[in-house]
Amino acid sequence: MSRPATPTYVIRGGLEGRERLRVLARVMWPTTGELFDRVGVAPDARCIDVGCGGGDVTLALAARVPNGWVVGTDLDVTKLEIAREEASVAGVGNIEFRVADAMEPPATDERFDLAYVRFVLTHLPDPAGALGAICAHVRPGGRVVVEDIDFRGHFCDPDSAAFRAYVDLYSAAVRSRGCDPDIGARLPNLLRMAGLVDRGMHVVQPAGFEGEVRLLAPITLEAVVDAVVGAGLATEAELHATIDDLYAFVQAEHSVVSFPRIVQTWGTVAA
Repeated sequence: MSRPATPTYVIRGGLEGRERLRVLARVMWPTTGELFDRVGVAPDARCIDVGCGGGDVTLALAARVPNGWVVGTDLDVTKLEIAREEASVAGVGNIEFRVADAMEPPATDERFDLAYVRFVLTHLPDPAGALGAICAHVRPGGRVVVEDIDFRGHFCDPDSAAFRAYVDLYSAAVRSRGCDPDIGARLPNLLRMAGLVDRGMHVVQPAGFEGEVRLLAPITLEAVVDAVVGAGLATEAELHATIDDLYAFVQAEHSVVSFPRIVQTWGTVAA
């Protein structure tokens, strides 16, 4: 039986959600790849990608650890099934996908050299508890690497009422479920409170006037329609009008559109 996605997660999952994640992964990979270069990933490392979604980063990690192993975990069974199939077609053998909740501590004594978590804590009402459970998956001396959003950090040019509405509606939908759309700024202190040492921090923000970087805003707003309507923040008709305006804006010549500001943090599990 399929387990439900986390009830506080506002973004539509399943096959439609998987296609959105492909766009996200392609735009994010340059900065995420640089993050892995910065923290260092040994070729024989055992890694866990918590909340892996469609497994894009999981596959990329597997390529970095030819003598190691990577486990991707998520609650979205549909995405995991697609990820398993894509890994099989690609002939990637050092990878495994499991249904698991980020809030749950390890069920076995298995420990990893590196845990990676991207855009997960923002969707959880108890991010500190989740981070503690994630750290429990990592051996002493191992690394925990987290990327998450500060949704306040968006920008565009020229000004767009539809783009501002997207930022406001998404943020309000996340808050309506007891979660934090601006958690990025809190990450360093969350890692400190989790007892991690040798911590680091870096901030990145993809943006552009052409290409897929401009598409994330409208496809994300499409993916949160149910959550926005369910929270009483807008009607479905109002949302679809805003989505149409947003697509027109991001596809207009010379429009500049950003992702949210993204905070990258990392730390070491104390011995």
